[in-house]
Amino acid sequence: MLLLAVDTATPAVTVALHDGVSVLAAESQVDARRHGELLLPAVDRVLAGAGRALGDVTGLVVGVGPGPYTGLRVGLVTAAAFGSTLGVPVHGLCTLDGLAYAAGLDEPFVVATDARRKEVYWARYADSRTRLTEPAVDRPADIAAELAGLPVVGAGGVLYPESFPDTRAPEHQSAAALASLAAERLAAGDTDGFLPPQPLYLRRPDAQVPKNYKVVTPK
Repeated sequence: MLLLAVDTATPAVTVALHDGVSVLAAESQVDARRHGELLLPAVDRVLAGAGRALGDVTGLVVGVGPGPYTGLRVGLVTAAAFGSTLGVPVHGLCTLDGLAYAAGLDEPFVVATDARRKEVYWARYADSRTRLTEPAVDRPADIAAELAGLPVVGAGGVLYPESFPDTRAPEHQSAAALASLAAERLAAGDTDGFLPPQPLYLRRPDAQVPKNYKVVTPK
């Protein structure tokens, strides 16, 4: 097994290589505006750091979100292209699940990431491997009472401490955690734990088609 994991659903552009036993190499850069520019060079460096070639990869792991429209698609399209070229499976995982796994908590908690527009993407967990609710998007103040007393993992807690006073690490997504979770599930034969490698959008994109086009050519 040699899994190449990527995730661009959050400001972290993150890549990792996992051999089924441990993470061989990993890299993350936090930059919300340069996903397309940073991802492929990071893949090259991770493969080189592990002394492996892209052709050695036996499977792709990709974070499917939730996340902003453009950034999220960079990782998904890249994983799909690699999977098609290499003829290997592409396994989708919820980005929030990667953060939960990295947190390593054995108590109920919440993962919350920045959804912009003063909102967070979030889900509730029983422990680091068990998600209890489907991902949702809400204003922190609107869910603060519902989640009171629960630790909050991710950038959402850092950004809105007035709503989430008990913030836990990590703040940013890690492809190393995503790859480790995928390797664990594959080893256990838990194929139901994967999602289709398609973007998980919880709201419409900011860009909209104009309803009325302005005529700029002479009649």
